[in-house]
Amino acid sequence: MREPLLGVQDGLQPEEVIGIQALKADPARNNQEQLHSQSGDKEQELGHLVNPRAYHVLHRPQKVCLCPFLPVHPLKVSTCLYIIQHPAEESRVLRTVPLLTACLPEDKCKVLIGRRFCEDRYPELASICKSSNTLILYPGAGATNLEEMDLSSTNSYGIIIIDGTWSQAKDIFLKNPLFQMPKQVQLKTSFSSQYIIRTQPTNACLSTLECAAIALAIVEKNDAIKETVLRPLQALCAFQIQHGAQVHHSKEHLLKNGLYDKPMPKNKRKLRRMELLVNNVKI
Repeated sequence: MREPLLGVQDGLQPEEVIGIQALKADPARNNQEQLHSQSGDKEQELGHLVNPRAYHVLHRPQKVCLCPFLPVHPLKVSTCLYIIQHPAEESRVLRTVPLLTACLPEDKCKVLIGRRFCEDRYPELASICKSSNTLILYPGAGATNLEEMDLSSTNSYGIIIIDGTWSQAKDIFLKNPLFQMPKQVQLKTSFSSQYIIRTQPTNACLSTLECAAIALAIVEKNDAIKETVLRPLQALCAFQIQHGAQVHHSKEHLLKNGLYDKPMPKNKRKLRRMELLVNNVKI
């Protein structure tokens, strides 16, 4: 699940649309910044050291290392995330799930790779899906807005998030009966994606990391979590832009502004889908 623009956050100042100048500064300075929530027990420290787990997860060259932008220690959360990842995501270079796993304890962010999940082969996942404390984050007519839920009934939730393109996520969600069991929730947010180095279908689409960051902040009742988890994504995009990558707008934005430069699909179903993408504007 995924994407629109990078704002001014945590010392990353914008150069046009993205904070490049701050990344040209000494990264050690960024390392020393701290993020505090309103209450002491919700404090999330960025600190001056480096999360050692990040070295094994991210594998990035030193000059574009994201370690200074990660929390020193994995964030303390009661919520457990279950990332259901489409196999095609493994081959993508600029993925957001490794950044997410580097921010959280191993037992609070579990990644399962595959397309089909049955109870016989995945009994632990089946048990999780049957739990009344498990939510699946997937938008739709039957989904409840996570922001409007009463989350006081339990101290610990599990949240399932599907990682892949929208078509891949839809296929996984609809063709796995296990994922019809948990309560379906969605995010009702005006947040614009900061993952601007990949093209997304609409302006409302968010990356897997962004969905997780917002959901965790809501369930844990701690906005500092969102800012901390988003920080390495901001840095990743800034580094990529600094080294020649282009800012990607959504298909919706490109179509509405006459900037879509690829041949229009000849398939009527795909063409209709693109028309719906821009609210029935005829293409």
